[in-house]
Amino acid sequence: MRTDDVRALYDRTMREHARPDGPGVRVERDGPLVRQVGGPDDWNGVVWSSPDLDAEGADAAIAAQIGHCAALGLPEFEWKLYAHDRPADLGDRLRAAGFVPEPPETLLVAPAELLTGPVALPDGVTLRPVTDAAGAELMALAHERAFGTDGTRLLHQVVKRLAEAPEDVVALVALADGEPVSSARMELYPGTDFAGLWGGGTVAEWRGKGIYRALVAYRARIAAERGHRYLQVDASDMSAPILARLGFTALGTTTPYVYRRAL
Repeated sequence: MRTDDVRALYDRTMREHARPDGPGVRVERDGPLVRQVGGPDDWNGVVWSSPDLDAEGADAAIAAQIGHCAALGLPEFEWKLYAHDRPADLGDRLRAAGFVPEPPETLLVAPAELLTGPVALPDGVTLRPVTDAAGAELMALAHERAFGTDGTRLLHQVVKRLAEAPEDVVALVALADGEPVSSARMELYPGTDFAGLWGGGTVAEWRGKGIYRALVAYRARIAAERGHRYLQVDASDMSAPILARLGFTALGTTTPYVYRRAL
C-alpha cells in the first residue's frame, strides 16, 4: 500500500468530495472549505480545506464558520484539521479565534481483505448485531462503561441511522452473561473505497482478551464483501498501537478543533 497515494485518495473522496455521514445532514461547499451541517445531535464541522488556503484567506474562512455556527444555533462546531493541511499555522489561527483543540488522533488505513480473519471471542462472550433501539441502548451503555462519557448522542445517532439508512451502518455490541462489555460501529460510504470504523471500546476488565480484534475482523469481512477496499480509523492513543499490530498504516494525524458557543 503506497501511503501517499492512499492519503491523496482519502483526501479527494472522503474530504473534498465528502458525503453526508447520516440521514438529515448535508454537505456544503463554502469557498475553500467543505463542511457537514445537521442538527444539534449530528456531527457538524469542516472536513476539508483547499490546499490553496493561505494565511490571508484562513482568518476570513474561520470567521465565516463561527458566523455559520451562530446563525444555525449550533452549540458546537468542529474543524477537523489534518497535519498536512495548509497554511502551516492553521491550528494557531483556530485557537486564536476561540477553537479548542482536543487530543489528536492518528489516521489509520488498512486493506479490508487483510483483516478478514476469524472472529475469535473469549468464552462466555457473544457478538450481537444492533438492529433496533433496544440494541442501540446496550451499545451506548457499553460505550459509557468503556470511555466514561455520556452515550446519549451515540444512542440518538445509531437509532436514527438504523431507522433511515440501515444499509450504510453496521453496529455491534459484545455481551458477557447478558451485560454489554464492548461496542463498535462501521460507516459504509457507498461509491467509495473506504469504510470507517468508529467507537470501538471495551470495558476495562475485558480488555486484552481479543474482543476488540474480533470486532475489527467482523466489520472487515462485511466491508470486503460490499466492495470497500480500505478500512479507515481515526484512532486514539489507546487504539492506535492495537490497530498497528493488526496491520493498519498511519497516514498522518488529525486534531479536532471545537468551537463552543456561549449559551
